[in-house]
Amino acid sequence: MAKRPNSPTATDAQVLALLDRYQCPLPFHEVRARLLGNIASPSSTSPIETVKSLWGGELPPFDSIDEANELIGALVMGLWNRLTRHQDRSDPFRLKRVQSGANREEILSLATMRRQELDGFAEGLFGGAEELVLSERAVDAMTVLSTLRAMFVAIEEVTGDPTKAANEKDFAETLDRMREMTLTAEKSIHAVVLACKRARASDFSGGLAKRSTLH
Repeated sequence: MAKRPNSPTATDAQVLALLDRYQCPLPFHEVRARLLGNIASPSSTSPIETVKSLWGGELPPFDSIDEANELIGALVMGLWNRLTRHQDRSDPFRLKRVQSGANREEILSLATMRRQELDGFAEGLFGGAEELVLSERAVDAMTVLSTLRAMFVAIEEVTGDPTKAANEKDFAETLDRMREMTLTAEKSIHAVVLACKRARASDFSGGLAKRSTLH
């Protein structure tokens, strides 16, 4: 009989297998971004509530308590705890890296993945709230992420429309631009995470961030 993964130290591959087994509607790259957003969030959403949100608010059905403990342990004690290290200034979060060719299909796939990651981070950060009071630095970084999201959506729309003419040079330039956008997104996510960590440790004067501005 195959041995169940040791949930507290479950690897990303083991977490991915569990998400597939329980038919999580979100892809793994969006899940990890959502958990990071919730770690950074000034809201009081608990890890288990965030895990439930991955399935729309309720955990998937289990055949035994061991299965429930396995999934929760892998996501909370495993993935969640690993993601907390990105609150360290020297260990920024990285978006998923994939090899993408300069062609319509792969650029569309990459743009979709990046948009889902940004959506996941924002969803985790807001935790169901429509507005959050964030530090000025965090608000500025979220504004950058909102702009980047709109750019990824625009790329999705163009590359997803076969009637839009494009040649190899166009695709190569778009791919290069997306690499730069990815780096900017990572810097902005790290800025939000660090700003929220500082804000939790001290009083601050902040601004209002609205979920609607991110979509």
